[in-house]
Amino acid sequence: MFTFPVLIGDIGGTTSRFAILPCANGEVPRLVVMPTASHETPTLAIRSALVELGGQPPRSAFLGIAGRVGSSVVSLTNASWTVDAERIGIDMGLLQVTLVNDYVPVAAATLVLDPRRVDELVPIAPVLACGTGARLAVGSGTGLGVSACIPVGRRHWLQSTEAGHINFGACAADELATWPYIDRLAGRITAEAVLSGPGLVRLYGAIARRTGALPVCEEPADVIARAVDREERAAPEAARLFASLLGRFAGDLALILGTTGGVFFGGGIPRRILGLLGHGELRTAFDHKAPFEAVMRKTPTFIITHPEPGMMGLAMVASAPEQFIFESHGWASPEACVGGDPR
Repeated sequence: MFTFPVLIGDIGGTTSRFAILPCANGEVPRLVVMPTASHETPTLAIRSALVELGGQPPRSAFLGIAGRVGSSVVSLTNASWTVDAERIGIDMGLLQVTLVNDYVPVAAATLVLDPRRVDELVPIAPVLACGTGARLAVGSGTGLGVSACIPVGRRHWLQSTEAGHINFGACAADELATWPYIDRLAGRITAEAVLSGPGLVRLYGAIARRTGALPVCEEPADVIARAVDREERAAPEAARLFASLLGRFAGDLALILGTTGGVFFGGGIPRRILGLLGHGELRTAFDHKAPFEAVMRKTPTFIITHPEPGMMGLAMVASAPEQFIFESHGWASPEACVGGDPR
């Protein structure tokens, strides 16, 4: 149970978002969006956001963190912040602070995102209705987030993962030719190393070096822009390879989890890449899972176009936590531990 008003926050490696949920209605209120690097600490960022948000101060906080949430102190994977639940609670005078992986609320949001609204979901052909089974959320941005929403009776289990950090290899001929040129991180090529914004740049650089060209793009937006303009071979090839690898990765996870409810692709990179290419490369690789092609072809896939699925999910879970099962870590003040009005 959360004590209202609740500060909800989606803290990412590049961008952080905050809002105050005044009551348990599940609706996302006005947001404050800021670069994570614009403040030295989470407390300073939250104070700045609260000044801008105004209104009644929060009594508790529910924060999605772009990192492994294994304790009440979490270091962001792709940013310098350390999020300490107790420190935030004391600094802000809160009763409790709860931390979850940032893709846990995105998994929750897949339950209510509407495929009939193009500003929330866009289906990847073939157009299929969402199923009642497990759902998978895969998000590619600064990093690679993966979480599952699994029905358990009348509740839903929100399972966070670190699937982005598994070893990831080459299969097709173009992949095998490119892989030796990919920059390794700590001696490894992980899924996140190629299926994120920085990963797109790595693929581009590897293809350029493989073909004897000089890489000139340093940002994902540069690769996408050059892919659109077709100024060189490497950028369009990198975009196509990214889409194919993303489809293969998501298809593997869908098989592992028995994801009949649907696979939902979030983050800014898939949306921009697939807008450029269409959905063919991704869906072809997703379905190519012999001997289970027929199963894969029945699995619906969507691009999340809703601008704030993480904040939507945080508001949903904070409003009705009894409907979900999920791992969290945090801190509670002595006052909260002895009781208090959760609403």
